[in-house]
Amino acid sequence: MGIVLKEISKSYDGRTVLKNLNLEINQGEFHVLLGPSGGGKTTTLSVIAGLTEQDSGSVSIGGLDVSKLSPGERRIGFVFQDHALFPHLTVFDNVAYGLRVRRIKGYEMTRKVEYYLSKVSIAKEKGKFPHQLSGGQKQRTALARALVIEPEILLMDEPMSSLDAITKETVRDELKSIQQEIGVTTVYVTHDQNEALLLGDRVSVLNNGRVEQIESPDELFYHPKTEFVARFVGFKNILKVSPAGINTHEAAVLINNDGMKHPIKIRVKKYPVFEKGKEINLCIHPEKITLKREDETVAGDLNRIRGKIIKRKNNGNGFMAIVDIGGTTLHAAISSDFKVHENVWVCFAPDAAHPLCGKKCREPEQRRKCFNGGNTLAL
Repeated sequence: MGIVLKEISKSYDGRTVLKNLNLEINQGEFHVLLGPSGGGKTTTLSVIAGLTEQDSGSVSIGGLDVSKLSPGERRIGFVFQDHALFPHLTVFDNVAYGLRVRRIKGYEMTRKVEYYLSKVSIAKEKGKFPHQLSGGQKQRTALARALVIEPEILLMDEPMSSLDAITKETVRDELKSIQQEIGVTTVYVTHDQNEALLLGDRVSVLNNGRVEQIESPDELFYHPKTEFVARFVGFKNILKVSPAGINTHEAAVLINNDGMKHPIKIRVKKYPVFEKGKEINLCIHPEKITLKREDETVAGDLNRIRGKIIKRKNNGNGFMAIVDIGGTTLHAAISSDFKVHENVWVCFAPDAAHPLCGKKCREPEQRRKCFNGGNTLAL
């Protein structure tokens, strides 16, 4: 079943949490709501479930307006952040609870419970009570309880926030596999961008009660629409630039970030969003930047900017250098032999930087939504 939220607004004690929010979630999709605390993610989930009544707007599931239906009438399974297991019931009875409420008993109940306990790899613990379980086992029990009623919609509110890194990775992989096998439409709330990018078929970034961008994980990561989205998915290198000249294939732009001592001129790929005199934001992935020592030769087709390494850190997958280029900084993925305070050339290709416009500028011009007819300015 697909979900459509139309013009949803919700306030608490005069504080607006959702502002005319519109969202469409496809049938069978694993859809992630990503954003900071207070961005409206959990409220959106509660509105879909019917646990919270919106002030205005409508909720449709499978083409049916369910705005006035109770949670029990919406055929929704919900996995809460704190698991919400009954402490006096065993794993088996916790999972069976929803079936008993629906008056499913005997062999049919046992068959369903055993099946979903096996699905989430918790069958051996079925006789234990919640206090005897690890965090991962509690999470699997909560997931089995949500799935056993065979809901049309599965909602999950930061279900892995309390798990350690190793358990989280295991449960995350199992969850994605189960969702793909069952095909249940899933809405998953998190503030962890890595989790969102690994799990989601599509990701909606929420900020201050509005959806800032909806994309597949790859598109979101490589084509963020706004500075907020870019920074939230992990971009460190955002350059404020103004075009100094544009020709057929490239543009000359001036970097003029706040705090810079003087503008720096670089060459970038020509993008249709460039307009004379209009400042835009460009972003560059750290992996697209190469550092060269002062005495090293730099290929003529690369941009090169003088800089000094002011910090070096291990990010778990390698080393990252933070380089001062004259009042602003760039992050670059590096080998371990660069040192703090070392003077370097910051090098990157013209096509390494792309604009924060949300458009697919790597596509042919005729397919770009932002194509403006190919106006050119002389360099």
